[in-house]
Amino acid sequence: MKSATFLRAALLAALSAASIGAAYAQVFIEAPSAPPPLRVEVMPPPPVAHGYVWDKGHWRWDHGQYVWVEGHWQAERLGWHWVPAHWAQHGPNWRYVDGHWAR
Repeated sequence: MKSATFLRAALLAALSAASIGAAYAQVFIEAPSAPPPLRVEVMPPPPVAHGYVWDKGHWRWDHGQYVWVEGHWQAERLGWHWVPAHWAQHGPNWRYVDGHWAR
């Protein structure tokens, strides 16, 4: 009986881990030109003293043009670090990588 319960718990944990990994899969957006220079932002104080990270503003490609997304505070995830959204040149195009949490 204990081994069946343990097996179910292990299977549930494995399925949860797989679904979490899938939830963080990156979707790439490509643009034909480099993004404009980043804007200067004034970072407001965090909602509380600890437990938040700043997600800086960035350009996002939307319907054939760059659109500015303002920075904001994100609740911290213990054991993870925030990878900000960024653009990387990919051949003649530019590829957008959305901000995400990584271990």
